[in-house]
Amino acid sequence: MNSKKHGEKHLIGESMVKTLVLRVEGTNAEEEMIHSFKLSGSEVDIVHVNDIVSRKKSLEDYQILVFPGGFAHGDDVSAGKILANILKYKIWKDLTKFIDSGKLVIGVCNGFQAITKAGLLPAIGGIGVQECTLTSNDSGYFIDKWVELKHASGNKCVFTKNLRDEMFVPINHGEGKFVATPEIIQKLEDNGQIVFRYSQNPNGSINDIAGICNSQGNVFGMMPHPEKYFSKYMHPFWTRMKDMNEEGDGLQLFKGAVDYAKKKL
Repeated sequence: MNSKKHGEKHLIGESMVKTLVLRVEGTNAEEEMIHSFKLSGSEVDIVHVNDIVSRKKSLEDYQILVFPGGFAHGDDVSAGKILANILKYKIWKDLTKFIDSGKLVIGVCNGFQAITKAGLLPAIGGIGVQECTLTSNDSGYFIDKWVELKHASGNKCVFTKNLRDEMFVPINHGEGKFVATPEIIQKLEDNGQIVFRYSQNPNGSINDIAGICNSQGNVFGMMPHPEKYFSKYMHPFWTRMKDMNEEGDGLQLFKGAVDYAKKKL
C-alpha cells in the first residue's frame, strides 16, 4: 500500500510542470500568459510579489517564473524600475537561486523592462548589474501594432529551440527601444544571446534587437507579446488567410518552455 502511493507520487512529480506568473499593481497581460502556459501543458498560479516577499508562496515550488506585461506600479520612476528594485532588495537570494538551478525565467514587455533593470539580463559581467535598458521609442509615441520577428540563428535560448525562422506577434509599448553600450552589444552578438530581431524596426532598438537571453539560455526577455497570439483567431487577418494553423506563432514559444521543463527540470 505504501509503495503504491509512493510510486503514484513519483509519477505525478515527473510529469507535472508548474509555472508562476508574478503580478503587481499595474500588471495587465497576466491572463494571456496564464492561458498560454495552460494550453502548453503546465499548471499555472498567479501570485502577487508580496506573497513571495512574505514567504506565503515559494519560488522553489515552480519550474518556470513569468514577468508579464503591463505597467508595473504605474511605471513610476521609469518603466519596470520599482519592480526591479523589489526583486533586488526583497527576494534576490531566492530569485538567483532559482536561476542558478537552471529553472526558466521569462519577462515580456514590462516584464522585460523589469528584469533588465534588475540586472537579470543580459548578465554578461555578472548577475545584478544593469547593462542595458529599454527606453522611449524613437517616434516618441506608444506603438500598438503587429510586427514580424526574425529568430536569430545560433542563439542559446531554451524557450525558442524549436521555433521557425520568423514569428508574427503584436507589440504594445512606449519604451521599447533596446539600448546598450557598443561593448555590450558586441558581446551579445558574439555570445549568441540575441534571440529575436525586428524585421522592420518599430522603435529604434540597436541592431533591431527585440529579445535577448542570458549566457545559459534560461533567462529570456522580449518586448513583443507572444502570449497575445496563441490562437489563429487573434491574428488581425485570420479571416483572409487560408490554411492557417489553429495555434498562433506565440504558443510554440511556451510549448518549448514547458517541454524543456518536463525533460530537464
